Amino acid sequence: MTDDSENTLYFDLPAGRVTIRLRPDLAPSHVTRIKELVRQGFYDGTPFHRVMEGFMAQGGDPKGTGTGGSGQKLKGEFSKEPFKRGTCGMARTQDPNSADSQFFICLADCDFLTGSYTVWGEVLDGMDAVDALKKAPAGRQSGAVDDPDHLQKATVAADA
Repeated sequence: MTDDSENTLYFDLPAGRVTIRLRPDLAPSHVTRIKELVRQGFYDGTPFHRVMEGFMAQGGDPKGTGTGGSGQKLKGEFSKEPFKRGTCGMARTQDPNSADSQFFICLADCDFLTGSYTVWGEVLDGMDAVDALKKAPAGRQSGAVDDPDHLQKATVAADA
């Protein structure tokens, strides 16, 4: 793989930096929108409001409630790319074309999501920092975190 700093993101989390390879080959519209939001500073300071042990860590909501977004819905870009540990996907409602700014990073293999959610990237380095995010109490169905950790800064590597 060649160096592609335009399609690499850095997420600075409390426990360290996460390096994410963007996948415009799978989700060109989502990758374009995520880079726009990153460059606007939209994600800086947003909480990982929903983190479920053995499943995923969800962030990208400026409200921190799971109800916020940037106000721009994206058409689903579904693929056969498997959701595995480190896969970055877009959160959405039951409407397949309702993704906005919220995303998740799989903490484990999540094959049941494959083909139903958009894959936009994969963690190349720093999964230990994702694993270290504060999690919801065991048994909490919603996955809501009481005192969530925040994405301190998101950067497109080309801009770093």
